[in-house]
Amino acid sequence: MLFTDELIVAWLGEFEWLFRILVSCMLGFIIGLNRTHKQKPAGVKTYMYVAAASTLITIVSIQSVTLYAGLREHTMMDPMRLAAQIVTGLGFIGAGVILKDGIKISGLTSAAMIFFAGGVGIGIGAGFYSIVVFAMIVTTLFLKLGEWVESREQQHEYKRMYGGETISK
Repeated sequence: MLFTDELIVAWLGEFEWLFRILVSCMLGFIIGLNRTHKQKPAGVKTYMYVAAASTLITIVSIQSVTLYAGLREHTMMDPMRLAAQIVTGLGFIGAGVILKDGIKISGLTSAAMIFFAGGVGIGIGAGFYSIVVFAMIVTTLFLKLGEWVESREQQHEYKRMYGGETISK
């Protein structure tokens, strides 16, 4: 898979940084489609911005090491240090979408998807196209499977509570 990533870098040359931002925006948008479709507060724009910002910060972090590492002798720089701070910010944003009303908690999936969108952005920002696209495909498939399972459970619960026919969705 790394070979594919290297081909993309070689093919796009200096425009590859711009391509990373574009891909990240598209993937964040795709993640957000599910939430928008379900009329959740965080939607396509939120996820797109989370993914794009994570990509941008990761690119700046990596490029800063290349640009500034040689300015002073014996200066140690960690290219993923800024990217590690993204995770803290994502936790803060995710906590903001989780709501508790009595015993009911909502927003956990949205928070998890915000965290995932940040991971997508970091991965694309670091140039790992293949693994990120694979993760998107796998999570989308399991998201659909999870929605199907939840729908079936709701139908069985309705039938158990009210008897008779189930509601079809």
